[in-house]
Amino acid sequence: MTNDVRKGSVIGGILLITGSCIGAGMLALPILSGIAGFVPSMILFFLAGLFMTSTGLMLVEATSWFKRPVNIISLLEYTLGPTGKVLGWFLYLFLFYALIVAYISGSGNHVGVVLHVPDWIGSLFFVGLFGWMVYLGTRPVDFMNRFLMIGKIGAYLCLMLLTVQYIRPDMLEYSKPEYAFLALPVLVISFGFHNMVPSLFFYLGGDIKRVKQSVLGGVLFVFIIYIIWQVVAIGVLPVYGKHGLLYSYIHDEDAAQAIKMTISQSAVGLFAQLLAFFAILTSFLTQSLSLVHFLRDGFKIEAKERENIGLCVAALVPPLCFSLLYPQLFFKALNFAGGICAVILFGIFPVLMIWRGRYVLNEPGTQILKGGKLFLSFIFVVASLILFYQASVMMGFHLFPRPTTY
Repeated sequence: MTNDVRKGSVIGGILLITGSCIGAGMLALPILSGIAGFVPSMILFFLAGLFMTSTGLMLVEATSWFKRPVNIISLLEYTLGPTGKVLGWFLYLFLFYALIVAYISGSGNHVGVVLHVPDWIGSLFFVGLFGWMVYLGTRPVDFMNRFLMIGKIGAYLCLMLLTVQYIRPDMLEYSKPEYAFLALPVLVISFGFHNMVPSLFFYLGGDIKRVKQSVLGGVLFVFIIYIIWQVVAIGVLPVYGKHGLLYSYIHDEDAAQAIKMTISQSAVGLFAQLLAFFAILTSFLTQSLSLVHFLRDGFKIEAKERENIGLCVAALVPPLCFSLLYPQLFFKALNFAGGICAVILFGIFPVLMIWRGRYVLNEPGTQILKGGKLFLSFIFVVASLILFYQASVMMGFHLFPRPTTY
């Protein structure tokens, strides 16, 4: 890609990275990580952030090999051939579907509480209303997303200010490190900005230095937001008892719901509900639109101002059916998306791309990450272990203990 300093800004790039990371996964993090305790969860946060930043920078390097805008599927086809392209296509499809299932499952309770209807009616209302907005196309979704981002930031700040007085330092001392790995798949999703890298390259005119600065600045900003959220949520929510961390984990209750039920203050309940709603809705709109565009590209359907109604149905009806048939899928769907699909797409595949590009295809581009084959091998092993762990959990083999009572 040719450099064009007139395009974009590093601040804008940082916000793009931040926006792609912070979404509905944020609501699950304090529950899944808080069970292990604040200190163990922070250690895992740091390691997961390093891992995902490393593989993200690998994608930056791979994208720099091209002089034209590309997507991750194109990178896979170039480096891993037709097999890589096909695997990438299916994994992307499963990733999008799993995420949308999680968002619809999470939306049911929040919409149901507001409208005073059962959760399944809340999910139907949510998909019907905002699925219609996806059908209207990119411009309406973009406009709505900007409004929702302002709302999400405002709700987050208000909730933090209102709940900080309820933090109990002794709760931050609780530690059960054997439960730490429960949060790993969702952490992968929560630091998942990788699908934005090709867009970031285009936005910043192919300037590798500024793309790298945007990635590092964005991840740092995300980490700060998550730390504050963790301190407040884990410091407020008890481990045991109704609506505590263990109760919420077993009953598929996100952190905003748990905080609302724990602190009997109307303002806290309002902003907790708003934060959850905005987080789920921004994630739902962007990922649903991305899935529709992905399907449109895959089926070679011409782009129009409004989206193809058939593609919208194909993108939203299957996950809606799953969430209605199996309503408590918020954590499970996020775990599948992060522990299986995202780990392969954003963990294993970037290593294979760089290995093939550097040592087989002899690409002359700048090596953003040092360490050579040894470092690539290390990242590959880490990604493989995460994948093996989540696959074993899905098959019913628990390598680490899991809480079953509250």
